[in-house]
Amino acid sequence: MGILLFLIAFFLFVIAYFIYGRYISKILKIDDKNSVPSKTKNDGVDYVPTNRFVLLGHHFASIAGVGPIVGPILGATYGWLPAFLWIVLGSIFLGAVHDFVTLVISIRKEGKTIGTIIKDFLGQEGKLVFLIFTWFTLILVIAVFTIVVAKTFVSHPEAGTASILFLLLALIMGYSIYVARINLGVATFIGVILLFFSVFLGVKFPLKFSYNIWVILLIIYIFLASTMPVWLLLQPRDYLNSFLLYVILLGGILGIFFYKPDIKLEVFTGFYDKNLGYLFPVLFVTIACGAISGFHSLVSSGTSSKQIDKESDAQFVGYGGMLLEGILAVLSLITAVMLLRKDFLSAVKNPIALFSNGMGNILNSLGIPYEFAVSFAALAISAFALTSLDTAVRIGRYTFQELFADTKISFLKNKFIAAFITVISGYLFAFNESGVMSIWPVFGSANQMLAALALITGTLFLINNKMEYKITLIPAIFMYLVTLTALGSLVYQNLKVNNLNLTVIGSILFLIAIYVGVLVFKKIKSI
Repeated sequence: MGILLFLIAFFLFVIAYFIYGRYISKILKIDDKNSVPSKTKNDGVDYVPTNRFVLLGHHFASIAGVGPIVGPILGATYGWLPAFLWIVLGSIFLGAVHDFVTLVISIRKEGKTIGTIIKDFLGQEGKLVFLIFTWFTLILVIAVFTIVVAKTFVSHPEAGTASILFLLLALIMGYSIYVARINLGVATFIGVILLFFSVFLGVKFPLKFSYNIWVILLIIYIFLASTMPVWLLLQPRDYLNSFLLYVILLGGILGIFFYKPDIKLEVFTGFYDKNLGYLFPVLFVTIACGAISGFHSLVSSGTSSKQIDKESDAQFVGYGGMLLEGILAVLSLITAVMLLRKDFLSAVKNPIALFSNGMGNILNSLGIPYEFAVSFAALAISAFALTSLDTAVRIGRYTFQELFADTKISFLKNKFIAAFITVISGYLFAFNESGVMSIWPVFGSANQMLAALALITGTLFLINNKMEYKITLIPAIFMYLVTLTALGSLVYQNLKVNNLNLTVIGSILFLIAIYVGVLVFKKIKSI
């Protein structure tokens, strides 16, 4: 039954890419004759023309954090069918559309972020509130992923060693491709071999640091990574790490056919869970990256749009990248539904361990030793999270600079100051080791509201250019109502337990969302 679940998702995604993806391309009037910012603004730092396969690796590794792993597993609490339907239908009609459209809009707007682009439709006022919402959301992203990576390194110290070696390898590869001009195929072949050798060395020489030490080291790293040229570290590192993703995907897919997992979890358990709450809106904010994620719009418009080599690559990177993440989300769901209800309720408290153990069983069916398979899955998860983490800081730095771009406060426009403030703000949440699950619901809600706002921006762009706009308007209305409900509920819940930090940040996000909604309503009414 697990095989059938995967095959249904896979074939629907393939059909969607070639039919719905091309339909959207026609609506957007994709044309390779149009100029792209990677060539018109090539600066060798942020704007760099990039091979579409390299860019897909960078883009996919950036968007595929722990969200498509943790979200589907938590979402399975309501039964496997609601989670499966939301992953498949959400990816095809919401998430992939969201990523593709925001990527193209940014390309057409000289690589500007969605936060800046919204100024064209809602004015300076709209831009400022959107950027503030985006920056606060990124603070939560940084906090969540820092905690996840640090905890993974503590529980699997081999992942810490391998990740450090990855960084050194990425620097060498970036220099080899862009300075030494070594052929991409040759560099990739050698890089992948050294990548897996790094995994081997990680198992042999694990780095055992405390949680707090790892948090400090991660904070230093993400500050440096967010200010370095994209071609030197982030792009080659994400490209190499994407091979870990591909191995997990391919190994998981092949393993499913050999392991033949049975679905032991119930189809549907009810509309209410005592730990999570009501299925609506919780399911739709818990499963984010596996169906639709506002963070993706920041990646699409923040980094990927600056590296697209030609417009036709946008469907491959934007729409295709989201469907790949949907596949990962389905695999994650399968690792959860293999368990009986009583075992699931115990294991779901640690979704990453559940996924690692589940993948261990699946990969073991291919002849890979179980212990090694579990360690490899943990290494891959840390790679997923780390790529999203440093991308989040880089985009947070862009956002902070754009927030003060039209002011006379010159020192806040400095990229080092902007990166430092962004990193430290996330650090204040991340230093609480037990805080990840309390942050996750607010993070998920803010992330999904960001998706709604990005879809609204896409709708205004399509209307302004006299293009078919229902492809973004209907998803935008749905996500806005879902996440507004979730944010309001979470503010109330955190207030009841005296969680002041999350109550304050949740209230800020809720009020900004209401305000942006009013601005958008007035704008659409005037058109």
